[in-house]
Amino acid sequence: MQLERVSPSDIGPIREFLRAADLTLAGLDAPGVRLWVERDEAGRVVGSTGFELSADGRHALIRSVAVDPQQRSAGSGSRLARFAMDAARQAGVERAWLFSRRSGPFWQKLGFTGADRDELAAALADTHQVSLFVETGQLGREVAWSCSLAR
Repeated sequence: MQLERVSPSDIGPIREFLRAADLTLAGLDAPGVRLWVERDEAGRVVGSTGFELSADGRHALIRSVAVDPQQRSAGSGSRLARFAMDAARQAGVERAWLFSRRSGPFWQKLGFTGADRDELAAALADTHQVSLFVETGQLGREVAWSCSLAR
């Protein structure tokens, strides 16, 4: 399967896919968000990955990494996460950040370490997802992770 960049017409299907994965839906069409999907032979979304860039382009919030339950345990999640990290690195990003309350061990295997959520919020203050989490008070309930993308 190949990853394809999400177009405006893909937002509906990816929103449903991410809702089923219990991931953040807000801001999927925000200007700084870059998303990719993987589809099966029938055209159904079976994987997604992406990131949201900071205004200065030095930081990225990895988001929307999800795999269809029937496709799990085959390395798809790691491959999708690495794709987002590589794409962010190619875009000039120096540090990747993310929120994850449930998947810390998964992200640690990819080089992420626990991070201060306020530091994440400062680095990515202008992103849609961080702004939303600050406004709604959700930031205080999140667990932050970060990884250097510098070569």
